[in-house]
Amino acid sequence: MTIQHKMIEARPAPTHTIGPVAWLRANLFSGPVNTLFSLLGLYLLYLILVPIIQWAFINADWIGTSREDCSRQGACWVFINARLSQFIYGLYPRSEIWRVNLTFALFAALIAWLVIPRLPYKRWVVLVTLLVFPVVAFFLLYGGSFGLPVVQTHRWGGLMLTLILAVVGMVGALPIGILLALGRRSKMPIVKSFCVIFIEFWRGVPLITVLFMASVMLPLFMPTGMGVDRLIRALVGITLFQSAYMAEVIRGGLQAIPRGQEEAAAALGMGYWKRTGLIVLPQALKMMIPGIVNTFISLFKDTTLVMIIGLFDLLGIVQAALADSRWLGFSLEGYIFAAFIFWIFCFSMSRYSQYLERKLHTGHKR
Repeated sequence: MTIQHKMIEARPAPTHTIGPVAWLRANLFSGPVNTLFSLLGLYLLYLILVPIIQWAFINADWIGTSREDCSRQGACWVFINARLSQFIYGLYPRSEIWRVNLTFALFAALIAWLVIPRLPYKRWVVLVTLLVFPVVAFFLLYGGSFGLPVVQTHRWGGLMLTLILAVVGMVGALPIGILLALGRRSKMPIVKSFCVIFIEFWRGVPLITVLFMASVMLPLFMPTGMGVDRLIRALVGITLFQSAYMAEVIRGGLQAIPRGQEEAAAALGMGYWKRTGLIVLPQALKMMIPGIVNTFISLFKDTTLVMIIGLFDLLGIVQAALADSRWLGFSLEGYIFAAFIFWIFCFSMSRYSQYLERKLHTGHKR
């Protein structure tokens, strides 16, 4: 028997196991049945995608300012181009649009700072995002100070309003949901009862009812001459409604943490808030990332319901534009545009949650 002590030189993998052809052979044409269903699926895709691509891209009209510029052979994206500013900013004055752009540029910069792992001082950036930015954003968007003219909230609309409703709802619902989840697990009867009643009440009514009550019924119970802005009422209603759902998501994560960890922390002399904030809650939040992001995505889509109280978010402003007699007959393009914008944001949130799961190793893969 001969023993060779010399290392064998590395050789490339066999060509039949790597590359696109190998992937197709292994996944789509690995057997007669698999090949049959793969060919049938490809044929169905051909029947579906070819007309869509032809309508949306090849025969579409892209340039122009009026419906006369549309040949009607395919999609008329001229309608979207002509109304794009309104879809994004609503009825915000054109001369003041720079304030909206500056606000979202600041917000995008703060979010980018938080999501890029290499950047330092993240705790300070979190504090600036949660405490300083909302004040700056309010004075920029509403005005009334520093020489900025006031822009009433009924002129806010489009994608701008959708993002305001979604971001404020997410930022407000998460901490309230955490407190409600901790309160529901509390051993103090009054605190637990209050949290249970709050959660069950808000979960027991539809969001559309909450918005209707906040917009129509609440002013009837307020003193004469006292009023709260309609947008603020909607924001409060959305935040309280989503916080109840968020509380149940987080409570599921808290229940998944073994009790022994909390008992071990208590044995080391750690108080309730210390062992909750340092041991239990971080694990629960990390474990419930999919559920939390799912709630955020649901909230983002539910912002379209504010249309019933006279606020025109992205979908509302698209529907209002479709009622214009100059653009009748282009509803399909408008709804596709709105659906595409919503899909971009929802898909981005979904992908980022998956990135967080991989980074924090919450998948518990073996």
